[in-house]
Amino acid sequence: MGAISFRRAIACMAILFLGSANGAEPIEIRVGIVNASSDVGFFIADTRGYFRDEGLSVSFTQFDSAAKMVVPLSAGHLDVGGGSPSVGLYNGLARGFVIKIVADKGSTPPGHGFQPLLVRKDLVDSGRYKQLKDLKGMKIAGSAPGSASTSTFNEILKKAGLGASDVERVHMGFPQHVLALQNKAIDAALTTEPSATRAVQSGAAVKVIGDDEVYPNHQLAVVLYAGEFAKSRPEAAQRFMRAYLRGVRDYNDVLRGGRIAGPGGDAVIAILTAHTGIKDAAVYRAITSHGSNPDGRVNEASLRKDLQFFKDEGLIQGNVNVEQALDNSFVDAALRTLGPYRRPAPAQ
Repeated sequence: MGAISFRRAIACMAILFLGSANGAEPIEIRVGIVNASSDVGFFIADTRGYFRDEGLSVSFTQFDSAAKMVVPLSAGHLDVGGGSPSVGLYNGLARGFVIKIVADKGSTPPGHGFQPLLVRKDLVDSGRYKQLKDLKGMKIAGSAPGSASTSTFNEILKKAGLGASDVERVHMGFPQHVLALQNKAIDAALTTEPSATRAVQSGAAVKVIGDDEVYPNHQLAVVLYAGEFAKSRPEAAQRFMRAYLRGVRDYNDVLRGGRIAGPGGDAVIAILTAHTGIKDAAVYRAITSHGSNPDGRVNEASLRKDLQFFKDEGLIQGNVNVEQALDNSFVDAALRTLGPYRRPAPAQ
């Protein structure tokens, strides 16, 4: 057994020992998801029994965006959420809500632009769209107002030499972008995977630029803990984090060249097709994979940049900073058990 495999075996034995000592009744954890490919860490941990190993029983509830999870998280109706660090989150914190950003869920290191800008194929074919400046006058879909992707779109507009008033923004859930492009209800969309690839494969749209090109290493999605969950059930919160990072590490193990293409990739794709609305494995083989830090760390500089953008846009109602939202303690605790991530050596 190699050194990495030995370390992983020891970590898993420790986790199983901790789980077995917690009694027979599993702890129920309620998780909000946006049902995008960046939820894969949750899905792997659930499917492969990593939550069960920790004595947890996890249920998922789908939301259009993380912004709509803020009130349920603050009210204790959700324990965990996963999605964009949004204006709604920061305004909630300014009003006294206690919600914590605890881990990375999706980011855009080079080669992992999982939320590209799409333009309708007929507009490209006709010559209406040739370059970014041609976005002027177009109706462009995004996710919820004030989400992190609006900061991405701001970077696209700056690159095009345009301002917010030069385009018409509409907001809808990512899966709806595909139908809207097909029906020509919109001209373009900033769409996350797997919806982006589905739109391209359907012939409705063309990918014109990746978000990793305009905003590399953007902290586009995070794991959120309800304040009451983090404060009153810290052991359960730590167990959740260990299981989640095991799922994220399995995901990282199968990434090759920005695709889910390494050994074991088909098994991860099967988990995605089982949990999401896209059942065609070929779509997941074709998508540009999101980045997800296998050690759970968030890009704090990116969070600060986005919050400043929200403030500059006049969207933040009150005094709030990233430090109020951020809690690294659960990742720190998980890493003390799991150790740092190491990619498995290629099979001989």
